[in-house]
Amino acid sequence: MMKAIKILCLIVITGLVMPSCVSIQTSPVSGNKRAYGYSWEEEKKIGQQSDNEIVAQYGLYNDERLSNYVKALGDELLEVSHFNREDTPSEYKNTDFTFRVLNSPVVNAFALPGGYVYVTRGLLSHLDNEAQLMVVLGHEIGHVAARHASQRAAEQQVGQLGIIGAAVLGESFGLDGGNILQVSSQTAQLLFLQYSRDDERESDRLGVEYSAMQGYEAAEGAEFFRSLKRISDQSGQSIPSHLSSHPDPGEREQTIPELAQKWESEGYEQTIVDADEYLQMIDGMMFGENPREGFESNGVFYHPDLAFQFPVPAGFQTINQASAVILVNEAQDAVIQFSIDSESSSPEESVQAFLNQEGVNTLQQQNLNANGYNGYQAQANVQQEGGTLTIDISAISYGGNIYRFLSYTTAGQFSDYEQVFNSVPRGFDRVTDQSILNVEPVRLQVIRASRTAKFSDLVSTNLPMNITLNEVAIINQVEVDEVIQQGSWLKVPVQN
Repeated sequence: MMKAIKILCLIVITGLVMPSCVSIQTSPVSGNKRAYGYSWEEEKKIGQQSDNEIVAQYGLYNDERLSNYVKALGDELLEVSHFNREDTPSEYKNTDFTFRVLNSPVVNAFALPGGYVYVTRGLLSHLDNEAQLMVVLGHEIGHVAARHASQRAAEQQVGQLGIIGAAVLGESFGLDGGNILQVSSQTAQLLFLQYSRDDERESDRLGVEYSAMQGYEAAEGAEFFRSLKRISDQSGQSIPSHLSSHPDPGEREQTIPELAQKWESEGYEQTIVDADEYLQMIDGMMFGENPREGFESNGVFYHPDLAFQFPVPAGFQTINQASAVILVNEAQDAVIQFSIDSESSSPEESVQAFLNQEGVNTLQQQNLNANGYNGYQAQANVQQEGGTLTIDISAISYGGNIYRFLSYTTAGQFSDYEQVFNSVPRGFDRVTDQSILNVEPVRLQVIRASRTAKFSDLVSTNLPMNITLNEVAIINQVEVDEVIQQGSWLKVPVQN
């Protein structure tokens, strides 16, 4: 991440909340005394506070049946976890857990201290059966039981720039920069906290242990990590649901069956897979980005629900999230952030609110006309320890909302990007194309293979929303040229 991007974010978020003292308590997993950054009561309070923010910012997937299903599976694992054993310390006994399905296409699962576990619909679309989901849920319960976040808090000061830099692009954890800038520093710290490889390996062991003890075929979890590796290989980037400190997915693909075999040798029969029930649960689930909430096509970003559009400059990546759309160039030294300003009543008021912040030096300001819509524009410098940033801020009134574009780079590079920065707000306009205004989300249709044939012959190449055949093969945990037997389940993205 370029230093300039990190610096600007310090305008938005102040210092992180770090533990003021170290607490020596008994580990519910090992039974040994060790140092934690928080007491167990503090962890439960922190988890509850952060959960409220995450739900508000990222949203829950609106499917009560699916949510109850995930919760029931999580509760089943808790019965055999380190929270409910004969030797479990009293303060941990019968801890109430919250299991949530987030409305995000990103392949991700994570946990917060005190008993909060999250999986995304993007992750669920990449699983093939209940056994795989149990290993994932068990892994996250393991993080909570081993109190890994509290251990790391006791051992390290998480670097502010590292967290905020990752927040801008949402790169390390698959969470978005626009939203992460709205949550508290404590929640940001937890979301971007890097577990050690040993932490991850311990959670893998616990995930397999809990699943095996309930009779699930825990070795199935290896197939999910194979999918993660394929996602990584396809994108050419780090895996979106795991931080760089995590063990390599290829390693986990090998170790998880070995861990499962150990539990089988100890007498735990592992026969439950439950593919049919799982796939029926996700039949009809939304897949990928919800185009009703915005999508890019041929260099233009469209928002059907709000009926606006604006150009996306060539070479810029679009990161569309609930509270902001972020455009980032390939060199990651120029950023355009688009959002709704709910605090201001006019474009000029919106721009002035930014200019009036401490440390912002206004260079120029003027009225702006964007395809007939009233706007206001200014340029300013922000001086920080790492150097000077030049910012172009534009606001436009449209459809009862004030929309704001915040574009920035280093002062030395601003002249290189000034024309690009100007072109985006000036290209803002309403959407009139009915095919865009009426677009519907892509959903997974779960069907049986009608005949024995190659996967590529069974799935249409005319897929919606630029979805590739390889992406569909990955969510089905098969290869494009693999022969599929008649009657096998297939997950196919469809769009009405």
